[in-house]
Amino acid sequence: MGEAARKIKVVNPATLEEVAEYPITDEAGVHAAIDRAREAQKVWGKLSVRDRTRHLLKVRDYMLDNLDRITDVICKETGKPRADALMADVMVICELIGYYAKKAPSILAPKPVDPGLLMHKRGWITYMPRGVVGVISPWNFPFNLAAGPTVTALTAGNTVVLKPSKVTTGSGAIIGECFAAMDEHKDIVQVTTGDSTTGTHIVRSNVDQIAFTGSTEVGRFIAVECAKQLKPVLLELGGKDPMIVCRDADVERAARGAVWGAFNNAGQVCMSVERVYVEEPIYDEFVARVVELTNQLKQGLYDEPGVDVGSMIYAPQIDTVEAHVEEAKQMGAKVLVGGHRNTKFKGAFYEPTVLADVTDEMKVMREETFGPLLPIMKVKDAAEALERSNNSVYGLNSSVWSKDAAKARRLAEGMQAGACVINDVIVSYAMSELPFGGVKESGIGRTHGAEGLVCMSHIKAIAEDRLGVKREQTWFPYHPKTYGIGKKLMRTLYRSGVGAKIGALLGK
Repeated sequence: MGEAARKIKVVNPATLEEVAEYPITDEAGVHAAIDRAREAQKVWGKLSVRDRTRHLLKVRDYMLDNLDRITDVICKETGKPRADALMADVMVICELIGYYAKKAPSILAPKPVDPGLLMHKRGWITYMPRGVVGVISPWNFPFNLAAGPTVTALTAGNTVVLKPSKVTTGSGAIIGECFAAMDEHKDIVQVTTGDSTTGTHIVRSNVDQIAFTGSTEVGRFIAVECAKQLKPVLLELGGKDPMIVCRDADVERAARGAVWGAFNNAGQVCMSVERVYVEEPIYDEFVARVVELTNQLKQGLYDEPGVDVGSMIYAPQIDTVEAHVEEAKQMGAKVLVGGHRNTKFKGAFYEPTVLADVTDEMKVMREETFGPLLPIMKVKDAAEALERSNNSVYGLNSSVWSKDAAKARRLAEGMQAGACVINDVIVSYAMSELPFGGVKESGIGRTHGAEGLVCMSHIKAIAEDRLGVKREQTWFPYHPKTYGIGKKLMRTLYRSGVGAKIGALLGK
């Protein structure tokens, strides 16, 4: 059977029912999609930024007109509650489009620069489209994390070849529908369904940039492949995001933030709270409240009313959660809530789980779990918490909780992470003005904000002569006195202090 004849089946992880089948795009299909996108870019890239964003606003209207259908596709593929699909997947994209509609024309406008010594010249920076961007998206937020890089790339004047996760292919397909439904520019987004082979074809193709969201392991592979072509990459990878709770924190708010930050989307969030460091004086109170709040969570099917936590999206991920919990138990950790698969349901459900008495040696404190797990560690002070927080190969997101704003800001600045939220969690991603991305093994580059547009642009420097003289003084032929004059000029210009400059001018 040839590659083109193969298909992938998408399964509802909550019910284990088959949702749909999609073809696996082979290499020829990938190249055909790239060719269509490249042809469309010739027109799209020449539009003004304002005209591009006007088109994206029309796409947003289509999304708003089809919200129920879009969220239904997301929920059936992920098992997440409908409210999560609406707000964390679709609303974030609607906000991003609105932000770029307002700000992108000025962000991408030519920027004049000070010519410095060359006052007879004029210089400016322009932001040009790269061309065709390959977007490879994950399964945890299948609409948001596919549409986000796509919208950014399009705003910058690129076109997109999108490869959604094989687990949530329908969410990617409906993104393609949103763009294809427009009267104009139907080919600016090409969706190529498939598995890892399809993604590899895109990475090794002649696309001009890759934007990938997913695991650090796959991100490293993509970086190596792109390096062979000197192709720019934008990588949003794994995280082990810490939360520091200071002794003067609002315990009630911090506990609620920890529970939502750890169990939202069943913990399958790259920015989720994956480890908590609590100062000793409030540790017992904080843990008790977290346990109480976790016990109140309702886990169930996405279409049941009042459900807080749905299923895992990718069933094999439960194996990772189980392995982390079992190892922690064997090493002395205490399970305060949960700790097992939720057998009330047919699908991939794992109970929201709280661990205490954890140590740095445990995987729950070192490796990304990506599941509904909240390990809590007692520390003597904020300095210890910060040191432990930064002792990680990851650096995506973090949070600090304190009523002392100055202290919280100092701790936030000390976090080795792409973002830090004070007295809240995750919310920085929803602020479209803020760039999003990680340091260390959590990624390269930024999405959102002005930085996201710049990352998907070719930055071009332009210099222009203003006088039109026949010959520059620095051109050939060199005069015998050129070196001496240049030396005096340099010392006059660059010596520190007025006296030294005058002395240099006088030849001293």
